[in-house]
Amino acid sequence: MTLTIRKIKEHLGAEVSGADLTKVTDDTVVAEIKAALDEHSVLVFRDQRFDDETQTAFSRSFGALEKMLYKAEGDGGIPISNISNVDYNTGQIYPPGHRRLKSNTGNEMWHTDSSFKPVPAYCSMLSGREVPPVGADTEFATCRGAYDALPEAERLRLDGLVAEHNYAWSRSKVPGYTPPPETLAEVPPVRHAVVRTNPATGRKNFYTGSHASHIIGWPVEKGRKLLEDLVAQATRPEFVYVHKWRQFDLVIWDNRCVLHRGTPYDSAKYRRVMRRTTVAGAGPTVSETGEVLAVA
Repeated sequence: MTLTIRKIKEHLGAEVSGADLTKVTDDTVVAEIKAALDEHSVLVFRDQRFDDETQTAFSRSFGALEKMLYKAEGDGGIPISNISNVDYNTGQIYPPGHRRLKSNTGNEMWHTDSSFKPVPAYCSMLSGREVPPVGADTEFATCRGAYDALPEAERLRLDGLVAEHNYAWSRSKVPGYTPPPETLAEVPPVRHAVVRTNPATGRKNFYTGSHASHIIGWPVEKGRKLLEDLVAQATRPEFVYVHKWRQFDLVIWDNRCVLHRGTPYDSAKYRRVMRRTTVAGAGPTVSETGEVLAVA
C-alpha cells in the first residue's frame, strides 16, 4: 500500500490518499501516517466510510484511546465522541435551546482537545458521517508555525513557563451553560508546559487554547493576556487551514501543536453527525514539582 501525500498549505495540512483506513492493519502504514502527522500536523483523508467499530479499531492502532467525559445525555465514558446536534440514543435533532447544543458552542472557541487532562491528547480523528451543506467547517491553526515566526526574544520568554488548564474556566465562557458537577469532578485543574517539543522532529511550539487559564507564578490577568496573545499569533490567516467537510472525510490532527474550532451552522435545520476518537498522549508535560518535562 502506497500513500500519496499532497501538501495543502505552507505551514500545515496535507491530503493523503491511497488507503482505505477502515481496513488498515499494517503497522508500516500506521507509521507512515504518524510521520506525516509529525510533518504536516493535520491530515485529510477522503471517502473513508467508517462506522464506530472500524473507526475505534483504526484509532487504537495509534495508541490507547481516551474516554469521553460524563454527559448528562448518557453517551459519556465510551471511547468515541458524538460531536453532533443529533441525539446519540434516539437519532433525532436536539430541540433549540437544548443543553447539549449550548455545550457544543464551546467547540467554537480555539482549543486543543483534552489539555484539561493530566496526560493531554496526542491526536484526534474526526469522521464526517452526516455533513451540513452550509457552514460547520473546522478551522485548524498551527502553534508550531506561529512559534517559529516569533522573535527570538519572545520564544526565550516562553521557555520554562507553565500554564494551568481548566475545563471549568473554558466552559465558564459559554453563555447559558454550566457543566454537570460529575463532569467537573473528572477534570480538576492541571498544569502544562507552555512550550512543547516533538520528540520525533525536535520542533517546538507553544501550547495554549481556551482551556488555558493563566500562567503559574504570574498575576492572573497578565498570564491570560499572554495566552490570548499566543492564540492570536497562531490564528493569523497564514497559519490557519479551513476544512470544508465532505461526507465520509476523516481528519486527523496533532493536538500537541494544533488549535482547532468549529464554525456555526443552522443546527435546527441540518443534521450534523461527526464521530471523534482521541488518542492519549505519552505522559504529563510537567513533573509533580512543576518542572517542564521533555515529552511532546
